[in-house]
Amino acid sequence: MDIDPARRNKKPRLLLETEREKLDEFIDSIHYSARYNDDQFEYRHVQLPKNMLKKIPTDYFDSSKGTLKLLWEEEWRALGITQSLGWEHYEVHEPEPHILLFKSVICKLLPWMYH
Repeated sequence: MDIDPARRNKKPRLLLETEREKLDEFIDSIHYSARYNDDQFEYRHVQLPKNMLKKIPTDYFDSSKGTLKLLWEEEWRALGITQSLGWEHYEVHEPEPHILLFKSVICKLLPWMYH
């Protein structure tokens, strides 16, 4: 489940202050799922208000899919998504493009670290 670099901007595209201001009204309506995990990653999904997508700059979108690109941390934080460090945007739920999927590596302590 590696990130396809072709699905994100070559480097983070930061929002202009005027672009950021247009998103402020939506920040309190962003919904964060409970966390769930497998053996390697912890996951969660973040649901943006549908109307928020209309205010996000077009170069954040993948025109071939009609969804947001995979966002760099600086980009999703600029949109108003707040999470602890270590989360990576790895997919957009295409049937519902306002739902962004995130993952974070599970840090497991090795047995020798307990002593």
